[in-house]
Parts: sequence; structure tokens; C-alpha cells
Amino acid sequence: MNKHKAKQAGLKRRQRRIRGKITGTPERPRLRVVRSNANIYAMIVDDTKHATLVSASTLETEFKGENGGNQEAAKKIGELVGKRAIEAGIKAVTFDRGGRIYHGRVKALAEGARAAGLEF
Repeated sequence: MNKHKAKQAGLKRRQRRIRGKITGTPERPRLRVVRSNANIYAMIVDDTKHATLVSASTLETEFKGENGGNQEAAKKIGELVGKRAIEAGIKAVTFDRGGRIYHGRVKALAEGARAAGLEF
């Protein structure tokens, strides 16, 4: 197994372990963070209904031409998903970092969501 496949396998293992412990309920849905090299995505999911309630990403038209792979963009996405969640009546969420370390862009997104008024 090469280095890249080993890293991907470790990430998948961490994601499965986290998802075994974290679930989104109608009262407290799950804030899922997906990070790639170029973009960051955030979605609020109700696992009992298998539905995405709110989402935001750096691929949206208002982020056109900006770098989606930095901490500033992650913070803006966190604020945007937080604002959309508050408008949808969601105040508290469970944070799912998706197997990633709570550092850098993942942390910036979480801080942006907290600044918008989400509790977790």
C-alpha cells in the first residue's frame, strides 16, 4: 500500500469511528464538515430523516474567483451556514469534523459558525 492509500484508509477508518458515535436528531442535527485541498463544504444533516437541512460551500456563486482552500474562506462558510441555520430555526448542532483534526480550516469553520450563533 502506498502512502496516499494508507492516508485515505486512515481517514475512512476515523470517519466510520466518529459516525458510530455522532448522530443528528431533529432537535440537534449534525454539522458535517468536508474539506478538500481546493474547497470546503458544510452541511447540517438530520440523520433520522436522512435529509440535509442547510448547506454552504465555497463553490457557490458568491465565492466565485476567491480561494476556497484557506482559513478566511472556511470562516466565511461557517458564518454563512450558521446564518442559514438560524433562519431555518436551528440553534444547536453536533459538530462532525469528518475524521479531520480540529485545526486550521476545520477550526476556522467551527469558529465562524459559533460567531453566527450556533451552539456546539
